[in-house]
Amino acid sequence: MPHSSARPAPLPEGEEKRRALQAMFDTIAPRYDLVNRIMTFGLDRRWRQRAVASLTLDRDSRVLDVACGTGDLCRDLAGSGYRPLGVDLSAGMLRHARTDAPLVRADALLLPFPDRSLDGVVSGFALRNFVALPPLFAEAHRVLRPGGRVALLDVATPSHPLVRAGHALYFGRVAPLVGAALSDASAYRYLPRSVAYLPPVAELLDGLRRAGFAAVERRSLFGGTTQLLTATRSPE
Repeated sequence: MPHSSARPAPLPEGEEKRRALQAMFDTIAPRYDLVNRIMTFGLDRRWRQRAVASLTLDRDSRVLDVACGTGDLCRDLAGSGYRPLGVDLSAGMLRHARTDAPLVRADALLLPFPDRSLDGVVSGFALRNFVALPPLFAEAHRVLRPGGRVALLDVATPSHPLVRAGHALYFGRVAPLVGAALSDASAYRYLPRSVAYLPPVAELLDGLRRAGFAAVERRSLFGGTTQLLTATRSPE
């Protein structure tokens, strides 16, 4: 008989994705920070610091971390003199948060904050986990004051063929093994597949512009394996 290998199940969409990822992050919350440090060799800290530095806001500015998880970015924001607050859909992540910042369980696509009430919005490696990006960008624009800033971190696919091949091997094979050994195997098998949720770079940047942002920029980090998107809400 011919050999056949099972194909991975299609990635969930819409409400199914929302429920699946909420349950997944509840499950991996206890060891989430440890796995991140090991899989990125601690570089995730440097990337978050780059995101915070890119805000260039005044001290005491109010900055929201969407999909805040256990509060890594909130701690970096506080360390830079900002007043952070966070939202996350995962109750498990919020229970394991290690930050003094106010945290709210909420959907980032329906933020519980008034219009123009914040100075900055950040997100760390979460864009591919939202059900849709246009409403996320629209909500970020809504809650920001004119001149407010966004800084959004996520993974990326390197453009150089050799770097891309090495990254695919590590991200697709090694990282899931580390995640399986230390946490939940199915969650970290999802990790490399989740890159498929990210639209092309041009579409990401255009999405921010369509939401009303100006000065939209993308910075490539660590050989193109990570990207930082920044933008400013236009003065009105």
